[in-house]
Amino acid sequence: MSALFDHVTLGVSDIARARAFYNRIMPTLGVPLLWETATMLTYGKDGQDFGLQCDTASARQGTHVAFAAPDRTSVDRFHAEALAAGGQDAGAPGLRPQYQGRYYAAFILDPDGNRIEAVFHAPED
Repeated sequence: MSALFDHVTLGVSDIARARAFYNRIMPTLGVPLLWETATMLTYGKDGQDFGLQCDTASARQGTHVAFAAPDRTSVDRFHAEALAAGGQDAGAPGLRPQYQGRYYAAFILDPDGNRIEAVFHAPED
């Protein structure tokens, strides 16, 4: 099965602040920084990229990106690191049976107000 997306890029108002935040949370999901410029960052694995680009447009509260986590522990670490890096809690790690019985996720707001989620769909080990 092919991926639904080739890449996703979010606008951020401060690339240095975004770098500090995302460099802390992306490793919790096993997603490395692939490359960067003065105005862009790109993380990715398995041919799928997630980018951040400096953009002075208005707030982005309508944006939502869900990252697949390899296990529940990674969801927990993602949430803890996001809070420690200055993110806002938008939903603590836990099951979300209203979405699907095994849907284990955590939600945060990044420094620009983007809604970022880590989710694991398999049963608990």
